[in-house]
Amino acid sequence: MFVRILIFLIGFGLTLIGSIYIILYMNLMTIGYSFKEYVNFIIRRHECIYSLVGFILMTIVIFTGGKYEIRI
Repeated sequence: MFVRILIFLIGFGLTLIGSIYIILYMNLMTIGYSFKEYVNFIIRRHECIYSLVGFILMTIVIFTGGKYEIRI
């Protein structure tokens, strides 16, 4: 149980860090980047990929059954 909570918190932290960078890089659109160029820039930055990795970690932890899963 403790490991699942720890993995969830790590995933949440990664998602938070990645989302902050995605929002910060939105300032590129104010200097003339189009939305297509912005998305192209975002998918190449490893800081922004953290949000996807964190989301996947949280999803795995939430939807996988634990040792003491109750079945009805």
